[in-house]
Amino acid sequence: MSGFGFRVTDGKATRVDVKQALDGTADLVWVHLSTAAEHAQTWLRDEAKLPDYVVDALTATETRPRCEALDEGAFVNLRGRSHEELDTSDMLASVRIWAVKGRVFSVTRKPLIAVTEVEKLVEHGNMRDPGDLIAAFATAITADLDPDVATLGDELDDCEEQLDANRVFELRRAVSKVRVAAIGYKRFLSPQRAALEKLAALSGDWLADDDRLHLAAAADRAARMAEELESIRERAALIHETLTDLRAEQIDNRSLIISVAALVFLPLTFLTGLYGMNVKGLPYAEEPWAFDAIAGACAIIAAGVVLYFAGRHWFRR
Repeated sequence: MSGFGFRVTDGKATRVDVKQALDGTADLVWVHLSTAAEHAQTWLRDEAKLPDYVVDALTATETRPRCEALDEGAFVNLRGRSHEELDTSDMLASVRIWAVKGRVFSVTRKPLIAVTEVEKLVEHGNMRDPGDLIAAFATAITADLDPDVATLGDELDDCEEQLDANRVFELRRAVSKVRVAAIGYKRFLSPQRAALEKLAALSGDWLADDDRLHLAAAADRAARMAEELESIRERAALIHETLTDLRAEQIDNRSLIISVAALVFLPLTFLTGLYGMNVKGLPYAEEPWAFDAIAGACAIIAAGVVLYFAGRHWFRR
């Protein structure tokens, strides 16, 4: 079974196998499983002695950030970035946590960056109770997401600075990419803030005052990121509309040029078509200078039409 365990006694953490984590006594036991397969459900139910509803919550296929108080413990589901590239419809991996006094069980289906950070903190002896561990998860997840959200804002700033009708397609792809990422993150950050706030307000002697402060800080950071993502989404929509207008203006300008060219050649086509008829009686048809006269007349007409449009500033539109 993929995973690991930690036993913390007097501030000293010892890494153990999952099957040995629950043997003996310790101030804090943390068991992490990186799978939701059937054998993991069996271990959680038979060895960890967790209730069926807790096992189902820890191994559920579809999850969203939430916090539920159950008996003397709490179930928390959080979302954070993964080491793997996930689908755009589900951009953040989940960690499901069940905490009671002295014990914490966590399950992930995808490798979560925050798990590695929390593991380092435990190894350094910075965890003494479940509250410390959950607060560390909340802090690590929000700290990891914050630069990514800021990068989305910077990318949108670059798109705004580079607005140009000649780069419409390139910029639309970049804006769409940022917008999709912002929507994917905001989908989980808003309920995650509510989950952290609810967790910080739970009663329980395993959740100390400093843990509540860290959870409140993580919730505030999640709220700020959610607001930033909402701003990014609105700005992306405005930039997309601007790019659409620039594209429409570009098409109008090209259509105008084609129309001007057609108007220039319309009288010339009539004149040359008239004198191209194979009939008798055309004026000056037998004169040697007739071709030069018609060509000159065409040139004068063309120049007159171009000057007319130039005088009305149509070429600047």
